[in-house]
Amino acid sequence: MPTRGRIQLYIALAAALLFVPGLGAVHLFDWDEINFAEISREMVVSGDWSQPQMGFEPFHEKPPLFMWMQAACMTVFGVGEFAARFPNAICGILTLLVLFRIGEQLRGRMFGMLWSLAYIGSILPHLYFRSGIIDPWFNLFIFLGLHAIITLVHRDPKRQVGTINARRDVHAWLAGIFLGLAVLTKGPVGILIPGLVMGVYWIVGRFKPFMRWQRLGIIAFGTLITVGSWALVDLARNGPEFMSAFFQRQVAMLTTEDAGHGGFFGYHFVVLLIGCFPASLFALREFFKSTRTNDATENDHRRWMVILFWVVLILFSIVKTKIVHYSSLCYFPLTYLAALQLERIWRERNGFGWVRYTIGPVGMVFVIATIALPIAGNHIEAIKPLFAQDPFALANLDANVNWSGLEVIPGILLLAVFGIGHVLYERRSFRASLITVFAGSALFVTSTLFFFINNIEAYSQRAAVEFFESKAGERCWVMTKGYKSYVPEFYGRVMEATPSEDVLMNGAIDRPVYLSCKITDADEVRALGSFTGIGNRNGFVFFQREP
Repeated sequence: MPTRGRIQLYIALAAALLFVPGLGAVHLFDWDEINFAEISREMVVSGDWSQPQMGFEPFHEKPPLFMWMQAACMTVFGVGEFAARFPNAICGILTLLVLFRIGEQLRGRMFGMLWSLAYIGSILPHLYFRSGIIDPWFNLFIFLGLHAIITLVHRDPKRQVGTINARRDVHAWLAGIFLGLAVLTKGPVGILIPGLVMGVYWIVGRFKPFMRWQRLGIIAFGTLITVGSWALVDLARNGPEFMSAFFQRQVAMLTTEDAGHGGFFGYHFVVLLIGCFPASLFALREFFKSTRTNDATENDHRRWMVILFWVVLILFSIVKTKIVHYSSLCYFPLTYLAALQLERIWRERNGFGWVRYTIGPVGMVFVIATIALPIAGNHIEAIKPLFAQDPFALANLDANVNWSGLEVIPGILLLAVFGIGHVLYERRSFRASLITVFAGSALFVTSTLFFFINNIEAYSQRAAVEFFESKAGERCWVMTKGYKSYVPEFYGRVMEATPSEDVLMNGAIDRPVYLSCKITDADEVRALGSFTGIGNRNGFVFFQREP
């Protein structure tokens, strides 16, 4: 077994190789990536980092911590895709190191390594570290805060006096700081989730006190100080308007459905089962056949992880808005439960159980998709009838995309991973089979992004992005009509507050207005009589209005 330091070095290097290369190789995607990047860009342009702003007006949906990270990177690397995504690459490296260290503390060095492997070898947990969205940092802060709370519970004098560092309050302060950072990253849900988890743990424990009131007070005070470092300064500088609107918006996002982001109650169940493959299958087996030990602390930690999983899953199944990354905090407990099964396999040199028969069928969904997509891309005319009822999607398929045929490599790679894993399993090399499946899945995600992401972006948004990129530096106004997008602001490099839509479309203007709409809304724009068509491409129609 390598030393702890050497293992951490290997993890950090592997994570850097998986997460950093190619971060700036493709445009940011609407909405979230471009939304957050534009807020960060406006901080850099305006020099005002005190509160998020969009269109150089206050933006009440998110607090500023993640945008501060992006803005700092933009200051160093320049405004662009790499700077917008680099914070999450750093988060990915830190997350894998955190999982190893916590896993080692809980159950030993091998468990820590297997937990990190389960996380990096699963589809969505891996993918999000190459994105420019808030959730990876938000999830890490909540998890670190909860881990500090769990550590407090296990070290509280009323429970296990003999454990390391019993009676120390340092973890209470750490819990408060981390939860405060979670709130500064995404809002009050950063304390809602831990509060619900603690409440359920209290109920499951038959209402027995599990922590001294003094330490709960320290956690609350630490959270308040951390959040107050921004909120109080903003209140002093700008008054209560922003904070009041901010909290109203947080409530609205939990209780109403955003347009285009609805879904059925079991939406996140499906997302986690498919998106967290292959860890989700091992975690599912752990739910049905739990791994128990004679160590009360280990069993109690498993209880905390199960509670965290169900609290997050049920909470965001109830919430009206359904977005894939809303349930991403589940990745921590889900991969923990999977790692329990992986540790059993490793320690006992045992088989996978019924998981062996599900890895292939579920994995073949990804194999078939990644092999079929480039084939379909080279036979666009054959699949166009499938989109006959959606003129915009049909026009998207007219994008000039080069499918070389090499795009089948990720699918073939994953198929080979399953084949090698099966052969090793048949030879009863269960450890080698396990490593092959998860390491191969990690390489599959990276290779799929390399071969596919540019082509997908070409179909979905590149025409609009390149149109607004061509207007950057020109003294003009840019806008969309009929669909929501942050592309005009970020890629058009808007440098000041934009007039209202009514002014841009009908009022007096002192510079040209460039407008993008979907092909389905073009007639409505033409009917205004004030805009002149200047082109169309892949489902987007572009107009100009002269001063």
